[in-house]
Amino acid sequence: MEILYKVHHNLYVNLTNKCPCACTFCLRQNTDHVGESGRLWLEREPSADEVIAEFAKFDMSQYNEVVFCGFGEPTEALDVLLQTAAYVKETFHKKIRINTNGLGNLINGRDITPELHGLVDTVSISLNTPNADRYHELVRSRFGHQSFDAMIEFAKGCVKYVPEVVMTTVDTTITKEEEAQCQTICDAIGATYRIRAWED
Repeated sequence: MEILYKVHHNLYVNLTNKCPCACTFCLRQNTDHVGESGRLWLEREPSADEVIAEFAKFDMSQYNEVVFCGFGEPTEALDVLLQTAAYVKETFHKKIRINTNGLGNLINGRDITPELHGLVDTVSISLNTPNADRYHELVRSRFGHQSFDAMIEFAKGCVKYVPEVVMTTVDTTITKEEEAQCQTICDAIGATYRIRAWED
């Protein structure tokens, strides 16, 4: 199974196939890999011990950051994420980022943001659009229309516990006016707004 894979100068951690969303622009609809990775669809979810063992295969001095982002939503495997992040911090002293849809609180049935404190340096959250109805059309979350507000609340929680919180949209999916509205949302939360390129 492809648990760890390189993208540019970072090492990515692929924990799960599970995701509560079926985003219209999700790259996994069209491919089974990212960059130079192998097949990212997992046969099963790895344990924390299995994930940690994979780091021995890599020269960690080559990587700037360890990023929890695979073909599923990393907070679907929260316990493994936290155990692995603690290991990476203690052993390699690397910066840690989570790329997330921001629905971790709904997935886990509690506010998970305090658990990120001291382990995670950056949380990158998919904002996608400033409009709740349009968000639901784009993201198609199994949690329904509560998802947009839950994602915003997750971002507000992260600002309290994580040094850097980034909220992103994809450059081909919304208008310039909507991007300006997203900037306003991020300013109110205290997050950085980033427009990212769509990857095919």
